[in-house]
Amino acid sequence: MIPENAAGTLAVTMNHMLNADNTAQILLIIASSYLIGSFPTAYFVGKARNVDIFEVGSGNMGGTNVARAVGKGWAIFTGLVDVLKGVFAVWLARDALLPEQIGVATSVSATCVVVGHNWSLFATVLTASIREGKLKLIVRGGKGAATAFGAMLMIQPLQILVAAVIAIAVIARTRYVSLGVLIGFGVANIWLILLVGAEFQKPILLLYAVALTVMIPLRHWGNVQRLLAGTERRLGEQAT
Repeated sequence: MIPENAAGTLAVTMNHMLNADNTAQILLIIASSYLIGSFPTAYFVGKARNVDIFEVGSGNMGGTNVARAVGKGWAIFTGLVDVLKGVFAVWLARDALLPEQIGVATSVSATCVVVGHNWSLFATVLTASIREGKLKLIVRGGKGAATAFGAMLMIQPLQILVAAVIAIAVIARTRYVSLGVLIGFGVANIWLILLVGAEFQKPILLLYAVALTVMIPLRHWGNVQRLLAGTERRLGEQAT
């Protein structure tokens, strides 16, 4: 639940977020962050190893599927690049494009870079095909965890690192990556909301908290169903 005082302040902030002086910068942040997020790291890594990442394992454009398909080393590389996408998008927005409104720049860029990763323009276009004279487009993307982690590092580094330790502990105990991700981001998100309520963070960052509350479970919905059914793949199981 969003604290009442934070929600009220957020509403006021939203009313003043867009104005004639910053509309162009915000639109540029939306576009640049989305395109940065859209860079399909896992797709290119798979191609380098003659693997179509969308046709193996879970079909997901993320480090866990890369680990199953082509190995742990490539998975670590994929994860690091995806984390850096979140870091770079937020840095670009708040330090270069809209430094006079750091909270707005951070919240918008952090949200849009994750949207870009989850629903990637580049991955969608690169995997398009023409069949029977018709263009076939399938919206491709990942689940946003690594990129969201990178963005959160720029917002609350200590808190997201603590959440990451919790997530790693869950993964080590259960070997369910999805469970660790969901618990870790749940902790980080609640922490961010509490910091906003205590006025240690800017109210506009609730936009990012709300966006993650929707996007992370949505993109992991299949994992949630498999976890409940006891059919979720464990870390280390090979893709087929």
